[in-house]
Amino acid sequence: MNSEKSVMQTPISAETKMKTVGKKFHIAGISNGLISGLTYGVYSTLVMIASGFDPLVSAAGFLAAPFVCSGLNDLFAGIWLLFYNAKQGRLKELIRTLKTKPGKLLVVGFLLGGPIANGAYLVGLAMAGAYAIPISATCSLFGALFSWIFLKQRPTKRVVFGMVLCVFGAIIINWVAPEGTPNFTMGIICALIAAVAWGLEGVFSSFGGAMIDTDVAVNLRELISGLVVLILIVPIVGGMNLLGGTLTAGIPIIWLFLSGLSAAVSFVCWYKANSMVGTAIGMSLNVTYAFWGVLFCVLFLGQTLTATIVLGSIVIVLGAIIVTMNPLDLIRKGDA
Repeated sequence: MNSEKSVMQTPISAETKMKTVGKKFHIAGISNGLISGLTYGVYSTLVMIASGFDPLVSAAGFLAAPFVCSGLNDLFAGIWLLFYNAKQGRLKELIRTLKTKPGKLLVVGFLLGGPIANGAYLVGLAMAGAYAIPISATCSLFGALFSWIFLKQRPTKRVVFGMVLCVFGAIIINWVAPEGTPNFTMGIICALIAAVAWGLEGVFSSFGGAMIDTDVAVNLRELISGLVVLILIVPIVGGMNLLGGTLTAGIPIIWLFLSGLSAAVSFVCWYKANSMVGTAIGMSLNVTYAFWGVLFCVLFLGQTLTATIVLGSIVIVLGAIIVTMNPLDLIRKGDA
């Protein structure tokens, strides 16, 4: 009889263990998403600090400085990750990954999220200040939308409601342009372009990131993005002299080196979250950088705090949380 009981209890025990593992996996994915949001808020602030020093602050035109910052930041992030992957013995995986089909799909995502999205984001920051941060955070909306279209990850009514809140928050922020920002609307448009491109990158990273080591994928992402921007885009926008001046200036390079570290941590955690809990949830957690970015800009950069940016940021972050989880689950757990 005892042996029969043991046989009958084994499947239950195995099922319980699987649920426990699955729960820990989900919690790890959620944690990575939250960390990615915090560190991207730090990155956004550090890049704006770097942009406040010569020669970046006095650069002619509105494209050269953002793309020089974007290229150097991504390159430095890639260098940080090269050291990390070398220590882990993964350097050979960089070349191997590029030869695989998932790796090639990831490269498409890298180009969308790096040169296009990051460049547009920094142009948006230069034109609209901290207002561009929560606008770009609507990438969770586009990530969920593209996941529905391309990955067949059909959103629930709750997720759709959260997506609508994100859009509503973006409208609130753009309702009244702050004084002294003549290019405010263009900055908001650039931030929106960044959101669309990041939404597409999230889809590619969710597919390829589930099959490829995340640390290797993000290392390639940052290196490819940085090199493409510095070699191809910076010369096109007439930023070569600015690039040389920035490299020899000293202080802005220190800030960009630190922003590169923050970006490296953020993207590693973001890619892990996308592959562990899905694009919609991973991106919704990541966009909490809208809160952190605005908060840090207010605390450390003297960004003016207006009613529209406060209310809009709260609505966007609330929408991201609703996309991520059902608030009723907290009540149910409390009653349990």
